[in-house]
Amino acid sequence: MIPIEHFLVVAITLFSIGLAVVITKKNAIMVLLGIELMLNGANVNFVAFSMHDTFANGQIFALFVIVVAVAEAAVALAIVMRVYQYFQSADIDKVSDLKG
Repeated sequence: MIPIEHFLVVAITLFSIGLAVVITKKNAIMVLLGIELMLNGANVNFVAFSMHDTFANGQIFALFVIVVAVAEAAVALAIVMRVYQYFQSADIDKVSDLKG
């Protein structure tokens, strides 16, 4: 059996890479990918604790996080597409004007 520390190292690595992408990238799609990496790091934690019987419902929570991530990605990509149509750029810094 794989020790839980190995799962935690993988989870913190995924989360850290995702956080670094969110902080450093200016492209909206890359920021969304960073958020997805952060959510996957949390899912690895849920499943790891579920496998080691310290948190029995971890797989259910991981499934819930996946569903929320899919919904978030769909809505965010639709917003990015509309912003790209209006500004002709997916760069977050170039989007300076919001009007309804």
